[in-house]
Amino acid sequence: MTAAARGRVLDVTRLVLRVGRPVLTGIDRVERAYLREFLQRPEPLLLLMRHGGRQWLLPRAAGAALDGWLKAAPAPQRLRERLIARRGLPALAALRLRRMALGAAPPRGVPALLARHLPAGGWYFNTGHVNADAGLLAAMRRGPGIRVAVLVHDTIPLDFPQFSRPHAVAGLQAMVAAVVAHADLVICNWAATRLDLARHAARHGPLPDSIVAHPGADAAQPDPAALPAGLPLDRPYFLALGTLEPRKNHALLLDLWDRLHETLPEAGVPRLLLAGRRGWGNEALFARLDGSPHVGRTIHELPGLSDGAVAALLAGARALLMPSLAEGYGLPVAEAAAAGTPVIAAPLPVYLEVVGDYPVYVAAGDLYSWLATIQDLLGTDGAVPGAMPPLAPKTWADHFNRVLSKTC
Repeated sequence: MTAAARGRVLDVTRLVLRVGRPVLTGIDRVERAYLREFLQRPEPLLLLMRHGGRQWLLPRAAGAALDGWLKAAPAPQRLRERLIARRGLPALAALRLRRMALGAAPPRGVPALLARHLPAGGWYFNTGHVNADAGLLAAMRRGPGIRVAVLVHDTIPLDFPQFSRPHAVAGLQAMVAAVVAHADLVICNWAATRLDLARHAARHGPLPDSIVAHPGADAAQPDPAALPAGLPLDRPYFLALGTLEPRKNHALLLDLWDRLHETLPEAGVPRLLLAGRRGWGNEALFARLDGSPHVGRTIHELPGLSDGAVAALLAGARALLMPSLAEGYGLPVAEAAAAGTPVIAAPLPVYLEVVGDYPVYVAAGDLYSWLATIQDLLGTDGAVPGAMPPLAPKTWADHFNRVLSKTC
């Protein structure tokens, strides 16, 4: 009789909460990439979902179902499901997954579940900053031969608490302590994340074994048919991607468009497309948008665009504008560089590591230089500048080669 193969347990709590959302965040995309990678590999795979105060252990088939629901949310089929769905599609997805579960337990009972269904042990992966609390991580390590890997995306709530909700600051502080105490491996998305994490971890002890593995840049196929009906693309346009939240510094872009309207006839002002939903703590910006005479004329809010629609806009944009004050990784910049779209960005260290000197870097507060750079890209005759040579993107294959070499 051959020995049982060691396997993997992937935490999908975050992804379940994203069912039904039209757009996934960067962290969501990373967790989905792990799900898809592990589903196609032969090693035993189980999933873990926190729901209703318990930890639910799910079979491989649940992963395929969840991946499908991220593309097309489940439709309620019975009365109970219709009632559950009123609470939201994540609740319906969780109900379906619970029906498939191998078992459920509080965190202290997870080792017994794993002993029954993964007797040879393996690795537990938490890649979404959700469910990575000390109680669960400690319990995981009590499982038979289970080791713990946690992917840390950034320490923004600790470094820039003014850009974060209080619960996010407290939650990340607790996660850092849990990682120091209970993780066997820390996966960081770029080198500065590892440095920042080590600095914050020092309050609790030395950082466990850690690696840097850049996420891949997903290249969506442009889908112009998915763009909102009537979106005017009759003149040059610039694109800003991301939730409208304080650290993204959209206020600078509104200042720029005010200046453009002061110096150009309206017919010569390019369009500014804000592709992202309204976030939290940005009431002053929202008031400016709601009261601006330029919104609907040269400035357009575009929440909830599909990946194909975003790719179509990137392909035609004069530039992607990223004046962010802080970023965890900046996937939009990597995706723009892979598409050959010019980028104007604040000189954040993550961009220098991921895309080097591809963008034009302009200090986040230098309104004059931002304005001059945008006008340079507009040109004097309205002609489209020469295309940028695409930058070879980071690949998921390289990411997983790095990660799996440490966790096989």
